[in-house]
Amino acid sequence: MRTLDLDSLEIFRTVVQEGGIIRAAGKLNRVQSNVTTRIKQLEQRLGTTLFRRQGRSIVLSPEGELLLSYTQRLFSLADEAESRLKEGGPMGALRIGSLESTAGSRLPPILSRYHRQHPGVVVELATGTTAALIQRVNNFELEAAFVSEPFTAPGLQAMKVFEEELVLITAKDVTSVRRAADLAGLTLIAFASGCSYRKRVEEWLGTAAVMPARTMEFASYQAMIACVAAGTGFAIVPRSLLTALRATHDVRQHELPARVRRNHTHLVWHGTPSSALAQLQALLAD
Repeated sequence: MRTLDLDSLEIFRTVVQEGGIIRAAGKLNRVQSNVTTRIKQLEQRLGTTLFRRQGRSIVLSPEGELLLSYTQRLFSLADEAESRLKEGGPMGALRIGSLESTAGSRLPPILSRYHRQHPGVVVELATGTTAALIQRVNNFELEAAFVSEPFTAPGLQAMKVFEEELVLITAKDVTSVRRAADLAGLTLIAFASGCSYRKRVEEWLGTAAVMPARTMEFASYQAMIACVAAGTGFAIVPRSLLTALRATHDVRQHELPARVRRNHTHLVWHGTPSSALAQLQALLAD
């Protein structure tokens, strides 16, 4: 006999999203004791512990992480079934991921047009590095993600969607960088490991046996560009992002070798796309 139902899974998912029983109860308009009881009943049915105490907080157990990935898939299928049976196009949530540069420079006009065409779809956008986004797609936390070369994504479908030109940026008083050796002893400014652009510049430096003096990691391009402009080091960014952030006059741009400069952004996803994702793919293809 089936032990799972969507109502129980909705309570479980809300506890995860809200970070605790109390906030989940408020979000669901239920009393706290009811939410606690439903979680305990779900654990008893499955014969496993879904949450663990960590100080005053609760965190997912490995079994809870697994159930969350299936829960996201089940609700995605439920939304898909409802939208297919109703007129008026796709409905429900479309959870996608994106590189921060893509989200800032490429997606706003596309998602705005998508919303006008499909108002029944709520797009939920998360940003991260290529490696992190692929992992989240593999875990079914995201339905699709915009990622950058180089990447490996066995088991996922992929389509090229944007062509980017990467540029090396330095402070304005650095007049010329013609080869990787010119950067010896300087500081690399980049996202955390897992960023495809960082991997690309590190491989380029490595072929010339050049090591940065140090690497400073940031979580936003605005911070990276500001740090470069202040003379702290160098970075690689898409030229389109500099334009979108109106930062072209804050730093000096240096052309990279063709093998480093040319880059593509891909959309990756699992198997057959939902109707909501299929409509986004059609828009990107245009």
